[in-house]
Amino acid sequence: MPDMTIGGSKLARRGYSFDEVAVAPSRRTRDASDVSLDWNIDAYSFATPLIAAPMDSVVSPITAVTLGGLGVPAALNLEGLWTRYEDPTPLLAQIAGADDAEATKLLQHLYQAAEIDLGLLRMRIEQLKEANITTVVGMSPQGTTALAAVAAQAGAEMIVIRGTTVSAEHVASHDQALNLKKFIHDLDVPVIVGGCATRQAALHLMRTGAAGVLVGFGGGASHTTADVIGVRVPMASAVADVAAARRDYLDESGGRYVHVIADGSMGTSGDIVKAFACGADAAMLGTVLARATDAPGGGTHWGAEAWHEELPRGMRTRVDQVGSIEQILCGPSSSADGTVNILGALRKAMATTGYSDVKEFQRVEMVVTA
Repeated sequence: MPDMTIGGSKLARRGYSFDEVAVAPSRRTRDASDVSLDWNIDAYSFATPLIAAPMDSVVSPITAVTLGGLGVPAALNLEGLWTRYEDPTPLLAQIAGADDAEATKLLQHLYQAAEIDLGLLRMRIEQLKEANITTVVGMSPQGTTALAAVAAQAGAEMIVIRGTTVSAEHVASHDQALNLKKFIHDLDVPVIVGGCATRQAALHLMRTGAAGVLVGFGGGASHTTADVIGVRVPMASAVADVAAARRDYLDESGGRYVHVIADGSMGTSGDIVKAFACGADAAMLGTVLARATDAPGGGTHWGAEAWHEELPRGMRTRVDQVGSIEQILCGPSSSADGTVNILGALRKAMATTGYSDVKEFQRVEMVVTA
């Protein structure tokens, strides 16, 4: 229900960001070694409740293998440079070295100068399969019709459909509508879809048959959606709302559990901890992993919004490199800013509040600090 008035007529709800909430300690603590971070979604099991975002600055075939070995599934962007160019390594270096003023034009040029090569797409999926990791791929809602079935046939084991905002049925007067419910039903692989930020939108996405729903707008640091089109929902409120939709859908469907995956506004381990406390089952990481010395972005980070040919809603940003992918996830850390040893911090938070796994931790008490 609305609880605030803007001026004399506009009703609005109060929303909370991760900066405005905190996890409260409880009467019980637990040894960190007794905490489980396992995540099971559909038929797949992972050692961590994290997934790497389908962004070229984060996931390459090489980093996907590295992340997979650490228990983190990594979604390779099938609309990115790795399916447009046989060897995009020099292009990634060019993006990293470009002046800030020229970066957006360069991104637009590189992503529009070459079409997606379905042969390369199949080859990339085969590379991941040969590495014996769970093969996860990502695409936009606009690319789903052309790419999802091809990816599934090539051996992709999980598909992420990720956009700024995604609805259960996209309506377009100039093209055939994408009916996600029918589309997901016809695919023989689990699908994670989003973003969304409200209870009702999430409920509609859950009814499509998705295995997981992304909460957020596909990243905070890499896009300027709020500045360009004015769309934003603070993430603490968004995750809690979608977690409520998960409960509603569990009752409605007679027991079908859809995973809630926080996606955006998580720059530190503390933000990630709060996402789980608000009700997330997993967290999709972009900026956190883009800071790795072995990330393909080479100290820069960008998302799909940054190369839109008519209305870019993102930019290439520079990020401080703080360690390797393994160090960022597993430590050890020599800093106290929450950028390194993400899994250690999550494990410590759960142990400090006395919870043994993520599902239990979703019940932790929280406080509003703003």
